[in-house]
Amino acid sequence: MPSPFPGMDPHLESQWRDVQARMIIHTAERLQEGLPPDLRARVEERVFVESTLGTERGVYPDVRVVEGPGRRPAPRPHVGDLSVAEPLVIHVEDEPATQGFIEIREVGSGRRVVTVIEILSLANKVPGQGQDLYRQKQRELKEAGVSLVEIDLLRAGRRVLSIPPEAIPPSHRTSYQICIRRGWHPTAVEVYRVPLRERLPVIPIPLREADRDVALDLQGILDNCYLRGAYDDIDYSAAPDPPLAQDDAEWADALLKEKGLR
Repeated sequence: MPSPFPGMDPHLESQWRDVQARMIIHTAERLQEGLPPDLRARVEERVFVESTLGTERGVYPDVRVVEGPGRRPAPRPHVGDLSVAEPLVIHVEDEPATQGFIEIREVGSGRRVVTVIEILSLANKVPGQGQDLYRQKQRELKEAGVSLVEIDLLRAGRRVLSIPPEAIPPSHRTSYQICIRRGWHPTAVEVYRVPLRERLPVIPIPLREADRDVALDLQGILDNCYLRGAYDDIDYSAAPDPPLAQDDAEWADALLKEKGLR
């Protein structure tokens, strides 16, 4: 069955690693259909180390704890007549994490990058190496004259778009956000409203300055991911994580009751 929400489904945010991966692949496929013959949409990844003890650990729930091989039990220490509790010693490893994104490249000419499309993850939005790498990439793309499309469908974390949150007028400070900066006009940033209660917009993907934009139907992509990902096992009787603001929560409750999901 399709998602009961008309636009972004807030219950998908708690499963974002899977949703994001599906959206990236499907977006690249859709884009390729509308590109000029000499451009290609390619999925790329950047890798960083995610500490299981750092602030980013709340982002991904799959914490690994590894017990070192070949340990011998240490003798139980004594203090007077008291037997001190023996701890279980475990070795916590850092683990690599990846952030996917899409690059549109020219065929030939050194495969020059024309546009980058980012579907943001929580690692982009919380302090840590993932966010540092993303900020660095924003600067490098701007200096290189590469267009950047940023799609933020997560309410958690702090907005890290190419425009500071305080610079966006209240009319466009919606639950979700989309930002486009064209490589040949880096001082102008296009901001798109993405309210919870409305369909995701069809957005223009800039290519080279002389090219026509490619239209990207974000709602169609999300709907396809929902169906292919079999997210019909979501428990809509529970509140989404993170919880909605009170007015949105009341609206969502009425919507889900109308559809027989609460």
